[in-house]
Amino acid sequence: MPNTADILVETLINWKVEVVFGLPGDGINGIMEALRTRQDRIRFVQVRHEESAAFMAAAYAKWTGRLGVCLATSGPGGTHLLTGLYDAKLDQAPVLAITGMQFHDLIETCTQQDVDLTRVFNDVAVFNAQVTDATHMENLAGLACRSALAKRGVAHLSIASDVQELPLSQAKRSKRNRPSHVPDRWFEGSRLPDPRELERAAEILNSAGKVAILAGRGARGASAELERTADLLAAPVAKALLGKAVLPDHHPYTTGGIGILGTLPSQEALETCDALLIVGSTFPYIEYYPEPGKARGVQIDRDAQRIGLRYPVEAGLVGDAAETLRLLNEKLARKSDRSFLEKAQAGMQRWRAAMALAENKDDVPLKPQVVVKAFGERLPENAILATDSGQNTEMAARHIDIREGQDFGVSGTLASMACGLPYAIAAGIAFPGRPVFAVVGDGGFAMQLGEFSTAVRYRIPLKVLVLKNNMLNQIAWEQMMFLGNPQFGCELQPIDFAMAAEAMGGIGYSVAQPDQVESVLDAAFAAEGPVVIEAVVDAYEPMMPPRMPPDYESNFRKALPETPGHEMIEENISEEPLKSLMNHD
Repeated sequence: MPNTADILVETLINWKVEVVFGLPGDGINGIMEALRTRQDRIRFVQVRHEESAAFMAAAYAKWTGRLGVCLATSGPGGTHLLTGLYDAKLDQAPVLAITGMQFHDLIETCTQQDVDLTRVFNDVAVFNAQVTDATHMENLAGLACRSALAKRGVAHLSIASDVQELPLSQAKRSKRNRPSHVPDRWFEGSRLPDPRELERAAEILNSAGKVAILAGRGARGASAELERTADLLAAPVAKALLGKAVLPDHHPYTTGGIGILGTLPSQEALETCDALLIVGSTFPYIEYYPEPGKARGVQIDRDAQRIGLRYPVEAGLVGDAAETLRLLNEKLARKSDRSFLEKAQAGMQRWRAAMALAENKDDVPLKPQVVVKAFGERLPENAILATDSGQNTEMAARHIDIREGQDFGVSGTLASMACGLPYAIAAGIAFPGRPVFAVVGDGGFAMQLGEFSTAVRYRIPLKVLVLKNNMLNQIAWEQMMFLGNPQFGCELQPIDFAMAAEAMGGIGYSVAQPDQVESVLDAAFAAEGPVVIEAVVDAYEPMMPPRMPPDYESNFRKALPETPGHEMIEENISEEPLKSLMNHD
């Protein structure tokens, strides 16, 4: 006779869950045993920190579109999941979190690890329940899976340790809880927009002279339709960071990223357009959108709640991006005036030339752009790339060109540090055999450094580029640009990451000289198994938006004299391309 934990794991198997990320603990012993006895049908991936388990589940859901699952013990095990689960919540990734609890009759008695995790998870979860017995689990397990997928968010089940081992035969079934009345299936259908909104959207876009498109992660799976839309409308496509892989970075219709990590042509396209089509994005920085009233807005999103969230659109198309774009394209007339697109394309040529100035410097200290560009050029056609949150994100966004067949992931709206390595490991688990790469900073990498041993354990074909400047560099520039305060508290104690990789059973390389970059990367890419490439780079290379706003520049100048190393910063911003970014008007 199955017990509560058996029913849970069998339900996961029925829902086509292939992997559970987690860390054992006495509060989940029953679930661990259920996983052990079914390891031929469902895989348990042991992590070194529960936060990583949640990041991996979120990333797995993003990479695959399927349900990600993480498991943690009672008390601190469950609370450690929260950062990764908020990442899933904010980026709308379907994740099931399973946590243990203390014995059911000791809950709320101040016993050890007595934390009501259902209360703790109340904000992060779209479905949140404590399981009382095996008959209750029969109903809740499938509903939790369905809720996470239907609402594209976090579902949470918490189960007391003794309840996990309670046999179904000992559970008291109520007369309204009939066995097997809940189907273990996911039902999905096409989401199509209102025909009247579709007509209105076509009228707006057909009548506009200068259309810009903003595409996000919601446009994944709609690349061909998006390309057709851009061609019909002669519209440059700016990409939110989560949409980096929606169109290849060298595609003639894209102007690359938008925002502080983006390109000047993307910013100019959104500033000067007279119509904006937003596809699968709620990019949060509204200062980069057209000023309200200057451009007519059309938005496509699966979630009606997000229509008009950032910009006052006139037509809201609630539906799947691919299906909606296909219907919209049938109503669009191909624009004969291509001048707006051609201007953006010319701007991209100038932008690429400016970025090349930084990517080809032979200065010492080594410029981060040099090694990141060289790293990106070596990515094979089916590569998966993850990045962390920090200045390394800017480097990957601007200096690595995603090509067709490659994929990209990051903690988007939460923008959490320490995400890059777990994201990359999750990609390796999700797609065995595909080469996996990550660009991270020394700050975020150090937070989950032990997880590199997880990549070694599971033989993930992973190459991690660590930009080591012994600084929390993005935070330093934010202190200066946002508030005009001198950099403070951002210096880091150095870590030898190449040696740490070797100590964990991987391979480590280090590079600090520009003339060594090519040979070191060649050796690292030829090596088998998980590899860390530590690149010691210039700590005084500023993080610059594509156009420096006047208040940012004023704050920056104010903070500079009292900032440690200001002489080196001043030298860097006196050279191209930073000089032009600082002084662009």
